[in-house]
Amino acid sequence: MTDEDLLLAVLNSAPVVDGSVIDELDGVAGGTFARRLGGSGSSPEVSRLRRVRAALHAVIRNPADADVAALAAVLNQVVRTPQVTLAGVRWEVRAPAEDLLAVRVLIAWSDIVEKHPGRLRPCANVECNLFLVDHSRPGSAKWCSMTTCGNRMKARAYARRTRSA
Repeated sequence: MTDEDLLLAVLNSAPVVDGSVIDELDGVAGGTFARRLGGSGSSPEVSRLRRVRAALHAVIRNPADADVAALAAVLNQVVRTPQVTLAGVRWEVRAPAEDLLAVRVLIAWSDIVEKHPGRLRPCANVECNLFLVDHSRPGSAKWCSMTTCGNRMKARAYARRTRSA
């Protein structure tokens, strides 16, 4: 799993299904979800993932009003040490076990924001709770999925146009 996949998996772990948010980090399912991502699935780990997800949602949706203190708190006990190898420099991350997965998510977020500024965004469908990383050349992708939200929004726009015509 790439860092981008990890980030999007956590960001998109609270989808809206039939008008209700389904939290994949809730209860026993949260532990299973964390294990699928390479974590231990412990309650403290899932709790930290939930907090990081909420903080990232706020930062991405409304950066001007976001409080990054919740994100910074996850990194309080983290140490990144460079390891020189024949393939280059690799960074070893040391943190409490229950923080490692959340730390990986934050590092992935930071990398995406740095390498692809403005390309990590929420789906343009206001009824959707998902995010996307726009890899299109013009940077104009709007929807988490063209087959679901994109199709739905285009159909609604077409219906509005034909009704008013």
